[in-house]
Amino acid sequence: MSKQGAKNKAKGPGASGKPGAVGKTIALNKRARHEYHLEDRFEAGLALQGWELKSIRAGRAQIGESYAVVRDGELFLFGAQITPLISASTHVVADDRRTRKLLLHRREIDRLLGSIQRDGYTLVPTALYWKGNKVKIELALAKGKQSHDKREAAKDRDWARDKQRVMRRHNRDA
Repeated sequence: MSKQGAKNKAKGPGASGKPGAVGKTIALNKRARHEYHLEDRFEAGLALQGWELKSIRAGRAQIGESYAVVRDGELFLFGAQITPLISASTHVVADDRRTRKLLLHRREIDRLLGSIQRDGYTLVPTALYWKGNKVKIELALAKGKQSHDKREAAKDRDWARDKQRVMRRHNRDA
């Protein structure tokens, strides 16, 4: 194995510094797990303009306050912010929070539409990442958590952490 191959293997798959690396994360929505019960996850393509792709490569994308909506049988992403680079384009007026079209198969859109209308789910973007040389977004069907659910999730997380500590200490002493 060459030195370069060993270096990339140590980092793990998709962790190379190249922008088109498989699985390289661009942006995460960390609040989504705290605010919602996440059910099913879907991968969708994103219809982007040239200046947006340049900005994403520069790490200027945020999906923290974004959501997806089905309109006229098509899926759209609202609220995602891709801040334009100063030197990206001189002839295009860049809108950093424009509505972007999401690309999914018709049967997936129909399934999502049924879940949203019938069961009261929300479509929340959880991650924006590279897949090959394409930008993909992970959407989750989600239901909002109540404040008591959030407290219980924090309590469960704390208990799991304490349980691990006790087990580690017990195994070390044995």
